[in-house]
Amino acid sequence: MKIIMLGAPGAGKGTYAKKLKGKYNLTHISTGDLLREAIVQKTPTGLKAKELMDKGELVPDEMIRDLLKEKLDKIETGIILDGFPRTIEQAEMLKEIAEIDAVLKFDVEKETVLRRLANRITCKDCGEIFHTISIKPEVEGICDKCQGELYQREDDKEETILNRLKTYKEKTAPLEDFYKNLGILKNINANLDMSDPKITVVEECQEILDEIENKL
Repeated sequence: MKIIMLGAPGAGKGTYAKKLKGKYNLTHISTGDLLREAIVQKTPTGLKAKELMDKGELVPDEMIRDLLKEKLDKIETGIILDGFPRTIEQAEMLKEIAEIDAVLKFDVEKETVLRRLANRITCKDCGEIFHTISIKPEVEGICDKCQGELYQREDDKEETILNRLKTYKEKTAPLEDFYKNLGILKNINANLDMSDPKITVVEECQEILDEIENKL
């Protein structure tokens, strides 16, 4: 089973991927993690990527595709893709190396994204994420996990969030029509937070994945 998580920043893609991967024996693949892993392991593609990143240049789509193919060749489970594809060009590349069963599109309003991300704080040491409203640390400014200092990342500030949403709308949103035309786009309302008792996002995702699993 091969699934894509699609949605604006703050839609909850990573959170829902973690909740689904165990039940369906799926490997959660984030392109950011792939890059970091390849650089640490000093693979040929990782070394090339590091060279570009050290120069402040973007890693080309072809290199991300190659990293993804290397990962797919190594694992025997299904996958949940998070962060790729982001453009139609990347989606076309993905078709060359993997047959996608479903695209889970998490629909969120701008106000929801701002509320979630603008109040997010992160540990400088371990990367654990907290929220000043819904996931407060036990001690203000201190990480529950490692006692590191909590701070707000630059990309979680309102101006940056609005720019990220603009970029998403311009470059990534067209993927909705791309996958809708392939008949595999599944829209899910993700405006409710995980703490809301009325939330049914995970159950809706499971219904979709159960149907796919039964067909495989």
